[in-house]
Amino acid sequence: MIPWLEGDAPFPPVDRALRRPNGLLCAGGDLSPQRLLAAYRRGIFPWYSEGEPILWWSPDPRMVLLPEEARLSRSLLKTLRRGQYQVRLDTAFAEVIRACGEPRPGQDGTWITPEMQQAYLRLHELGHAHSVETWIDGVLAGGLYGIALGRAFYGESMFTRVRDASKIALAHLARYLERQGFAVIDCQMKTAHLASLGAREIRRGELLRGLAVWTEEGRGPGQWPIDDAKDLFGTDAP
Repeated sequence: MIPWLEGDAPFPPVDRALRRPNGLLCAGGDLSPQRLLAAYRRGIFPWYSEGEPILWWSPDPRMVLLPEEARLSRSLLKTLRRGQYQVRLDTAFAEVIRACGEPRPGQDGTWITPEMQQAYLRLHELGHAHSVETWIDGVLAGGLYGIALGRAFYGESMFTRVRDASKIALAHLARYLERQGFAVIDCQMKTAHLASLGAREIRRGELLRGLAVWTEEGRGPGQWPIDDAKDLFGTDAP
């Protein structure tokens, strides 16, 4: 059994999370900005399907990507240096999260429900949630969104409509965050795709010790400037 959150009840300690399924901590509560931000600061995130109660997770180990460790293939670097695209920040958050919520091939549904979309749109309005967008010929081709708290970024989801468009967005995010002094991108769950891009697993306790410091440092909430992630991979870029 897992605890049920009523009203403003606090999250239980993450060391009470189940091992199977890995990281399931509790259920219930709501998706208010206050609840979501409290969760992220503690290494907890919501993940559930439509028709289920809100489920809160904190898996151990945890998949993370250090911005300076992003691994870019030769083919992707060539694409980045050709620059036949634009990367913009925070100009189409609603469209990005809506695209991320579309069912993928072989999937019947999505965890990015309308309820989740509205909750993260509210966080975007408050300056906590951000989108990184790849535009090609004036059309949104791919992108990602996540939460920024201090020097920690929590990646939520990405999508692509054109080959490598989501990888372009992630590459720019990693370099942008590195230059902004961010310490970590929390990728939450292990996937082969993330591992191929340089993400690795660490113990949950290590992440939590870092979050206790990183979320209290750096700049506060606010919309990211539209062009802050452009021109990061020119011919002279390292």
